[in-house]
Amino acid sequence: MIQLADRTAMISPSTTLAIAARAKALAAAGVQVYDFSVGEPDFDTPAHIREAAKRALDEGKTRYAPAAGVPRLRELVAEKLRRENGLNYTPDQVIISTGGKQAILNVMLAVLGPGDEVLIPTPYWVSYPEIAKLARAKPVLVPTEAADGYKLTAEQLRQAITPRTKMLILNSPSNPTGTVYTREELQALAEVLVEKQVAVLSDEMYEKLIYDGETHVSIGSLGPEIFELTLTCNGFSKAYAATGWRLGYAAGPHHVIKAAVDIQSHTTSGATTFAQYGAIAALEGPQEALVAMRREFEGRRDLMYAGLQALKLPCPYPRGAFYAFPSVASTGLDGDTFCARLLEQEHVVCVPGSAFGAPECVRFSYATSRATIEKGLTALARFLSRLD
Repeated sequence: MIQLADRTAMISPSTTLAIAARAKALAAAGVQVYDFSVGEPDFDTPAHIREAAKRALDEGKTRYAPAAGVPRLRELVAEKLRRENGLNYTPDQVIISTGGKQAILNVMLAVLGPGDEVLIPTPYWVSYPEIAKLARAKPVLVPTEAADGYKLTAEQLRQAITPRTKMLILNSPSNPTGTVYTREELQALAEVLVEKQVAVLSDEMYEKLIYDGETHVSIGSLGPEIFELTLTCNGFSKAYAATGWRLGYAAGPHHVIKAAVDIQSHTTSGATTFAQYGAIAALEGPQEALVAMRREFEGRRDLMYAGLQALKLPCPYPRGAFYAFPSVASTGLDGDTFCARLLEQEHVVCVPGSAFGAPECVRFSYATSRATIEKGLTALARFLSRLD
């Protein structure tokens, strides 16, 4: 019998994907399911991006691309980061990867090792601790409070740092809470990171989905010292409704990105060539589809949040991404039990907060139609009425 490596015992399966699989199985059996589980836009990838990928196929762009990515795409990402984010990266400080998740994995493998500690504010995206473990580092969970919008404060950061702390993972807008950090809040965190010389991995995947007229701020733009300590990760999945294209990117100091490219060259070899030409079109082409998608998500946010408020499920106001993260503690159930019963009794699918380090909560994705949100909220109300 082949013995598994010890690293496999360190990591857990993705709860969100497991729940999505259960929902799909129910739907395949003919059950009407109201699915709020997966963080995936329900829009089509814009037509000009699809056409660019098709054209690349017809032009024979089906061979290996450079491990770091197609040069023109790296140039465009660097231009985008300078123009929109105030981050002065050069193309050779950018790596194109097979999705945002691999971009994060690449840079964490490049930077972290045994004995290093990675600070992860809770609630967190499910993969952060698991990727840290794969890099042989120790994830250190730093609890945040709903009353603070689940935002890490500078004082909490300072108290969590030890001599072994190598990195902070920061996600704004946040999955699962929808939290968006302000410039002032990021500046306070940056001052502590610079003082303590701790790197920050800034996951900005949801930057295009911010509501109420607020704007995205990249922590690396707040000064030359924090810029040198920042690894900026992003991708095309959420902004361009291109989850299945598997295209992400990371930008950072030259030596880190070079190491990440070396790692990628021995794993996936790089992102799919013709898909990268679609990404070129995404950055060069019209952006109206993004504006329309954000406007629709904002309307869905309002609908979902109002419904949860009416059902008296406490929930921080989501200012970005497409998630609501209410507490279900008042029902007397933990998140796992709540989700399991809700699925079986009303066929409403949401994700238990234990997957994100907050077992008293559940996550609803409103990346689904308004009709589904309305019907799902009605079913949720029936479920809650039986608990009284």
